[in-house]
Amino acid sequence: MLHIFKSMESGPLQELTLKTLEKGAWINIIDPTPYELKVVSSLTEVDPDFLRSALDDEERSHTDVEDDSVMVLTNVPVVRGKDSYDALPLAIIITEEYIITVCLEETPVMSEFNERTARLFRTYKKTRFLFQILYKSATYFLRYLRQISKISEEVEDQLRNDMRNSDILRLLELQKGLTYFNAAIRSNGAVLDKLVRMRTNPTLKPILKAYEEDEDLLEDVIIENKQAREMVEMYSKILGRLADTFSSIISNNQNLVMKFLAAMTIILAIPTVISSFFGMNVPVPMTDNPYAFFYIMMLAMVIASASAYVLWRRDMF
Repeated sequence: MLHIFKSMESGPLQELTLKTLEKGAWINIIDPTPYELKVVSSLTEVDPDFLRSALDDEERSHTDVEDDSVMVLTNVPVVRGKDSYDALPLAIIITEEYIITVCLEETPVMSEFNERTARLFRTYKKTRFLFQILYKSATYFLRYLRQISKISEEVEDQLRNDMRNSDILRLLELQKGLTYFNAAIRSNGAVLDKLVRMRTNPTLKPILKAYEEDEDLLEDVIIENKQAREMVEMYSKILGRLADTFSSIISNNQNLVMKFLAAMTIILAIPTVISSFFGMNVPVPMTDNPYAFFYIMMLAMVIASASAYVLWRRDMF
């Protein structure tokens, strides 16, 4: 899927086509076909490898420079399900005339840039637009991290009352999401550091044009990314310790059950041994006593009760 937009001076977005492509346009490509990649590469003179770089969902954040274009590949957060979080690569390619974004699927970050919010960005101010995308990505990381924190507190409350497998699996899913976020945020931080260095490269100034307010925006992005990194590290430690704590509780509960079953086995073994002794096919005491069964049962109950008392005193129940 391919959409082309260009900001008008008055504010709204103008939608273009490949035939009416103009300088300063934004080409947004989502899950592209080989034909779309070939056409865009031909019209914009961008290396096809740049356009295909975001189509590998395992690709890590990095930057690359080729001829008259700069490619910034960053990872943006996505929600896969109720408690499932992930990060997807997003390629942002800047040339002297266009800005191109490529992603495998529609993401909340890129959905923020639409006709409703058109007055907040300009497609022809490509460097500022790049920083705005990175800033929006960092804010979504923070938003999802707060959601993970609330969900983990909810799961903790449920596990305190009743340890169900579904809640433990939810905790595992949140830990997996934090792991993806941690890797993405760290690699994004490295990209931001490299962008700062690239801003001082004189050969890239015609492409990465920026003004003072753009520099301030880049600093805001770096601050937001650092905050997200600190939050994901903190939440990862909290969830890790929470999982270890409940694992210990489960093991302790299992030990208590096994101790109780061992005590019950000892108590039940006493009547079994006594009844087996008097059930042997040989002469035994009280063979002719009509109350023998009653006496034997009383003897088994007394010994079993005494054993139960001893085990109770030893905290076996």
